[in-house]
Amino acid sequence: MSKTVIRSSLFVVAVALVDGAGRVLVQQRPRDKQMGGLWEFPGGKVEAGETPEAALVREVTEELGVSIEPEALRPLTFASEPLADRHLLLLLYLCREWSGEPQALDATALAWHAPSELRDLAMPPADLPFIDVLQAALTAS
Repeated sequence: MSKTVIRSSLFVVAVALVDGAGRVLVQQRPRDKQMGGLWEFPGGKVEAGETPEAALVREVTEELGVSIEPEALRPLTFASEPLADRHLLLLLYLCREWSGEPQALDATALAWHAPSELRDLAMPPADLPFIDVLQAALTAS
C-alpha cells in the first residue's frame, strides 16, 4: 500500500443557512477565483487560533453581511478531499437563525433552493456529498 504525501491541510467551514420555507442559501463563486462560477455553501478558511464556529461567524459576516451566534450553528457533516499537494477538510454546519438580510458581498450571486434542487447546480466536488445529508436532516426536522 502506497502512502500519499500531503504537504499541508486546508481546514474550511461552511454553513447551510435554512429559511422558514426549508430552502438553503448558496452563493456563486466569482469567475476570477479558483472554481469560479460554481455554487457553494457560504464559509471559508479557519485561521490559526480560531475555532471552526468562530471562523464561520466571521466568514458569514464578511461574505453575507449577516450575524450568527455560535450557539445557532449545528454541526452537520464533513468532507475530506485531496487537492493537489494539500488536503481539504470541510465542515458543514446547519443554521436556522441569523440577523440581517444576506447580501452577495464576496460572491457573484446568491440563491435560495430546496435541498433537492441543489443537485441541478454546478458545485465543487467537496460540496456534493452534503446534499443528501442536508436533505435528510431537513426532512427529519
